[in-house]
Amino acid sequence: MMAAVPSRRRSKPSSTARRVQLPPVRRTPLTVSRPELLIEGDDQAFRRLVHNLFGFLMRHERIRSGHARAIGLAGIEYTVLISIAHLSVIADVNVKTVADHLHLSGAFMTSITRRLLQLGLIHKNADRADRRRVTLTVSAQGLAALEALAPVQRQVNDVEFGCLSRDEFRLMSQLIERLITSSDNALALQAYLTAGLRASIWGIKCKSGRVAS
Repeated sequence: MMAAVPSRRRSKPSSTARRVQLPPVRRTPLTVSRPELLIEGDDQAFRRLVHNLFGFLMRHERIRSGHARAIGLAGIEYTVLISIAHLSVIADVNVKTVADHLHLSGAFMTSITRRLLQLGLIHKNADRADRRRVTLTVSAQGLAALEALAPVQRQVNDVEFGCLSRDEFRLMSQLIERLITSSDNALALQAYLTAGLRASIWGIKCKSGRVAS
């Protein structure tokens, strides 16, 4: 008879070997501190909102640029042209009127209106009551371009905002206006708070050896 071969028993790993030391999870700094913007002390919902806003605005910009390309303009040129057309129905329009309406600087608006004048899409006229003031109107050529675009524009805009009810549309309009005002305040605060931040970060990098002296 052959001698029985002893079975190999696998040795159990020690408790020390079984433990895997995972690095501690490092929580990223909060991007907001107001309780209204946090859920159980977490800012993930806020960051998701900001990223969704960015995604929507990118798509809306592509739609605006598509409308503009259809009539041979850049996106902002189209926006200024159609703004002058709509505002002119209510009252006289000048550079400041359009700049305030679109929340843009007067200098930038002057540059855009100059381009539209060169293209023959708008007219610039001296105000009858005050010769120092200049009014802007859309030319026959500009109106023809907007009228040709309108059927496409209506269908696309109806689809883009088709998910909103009447009440949601009104609420969204009010919220966006409030956010524009608060964003202006945030820009001013950011400029103040970050005035010396870049210099201090640069100094930290130099001390840590990341940047050659």
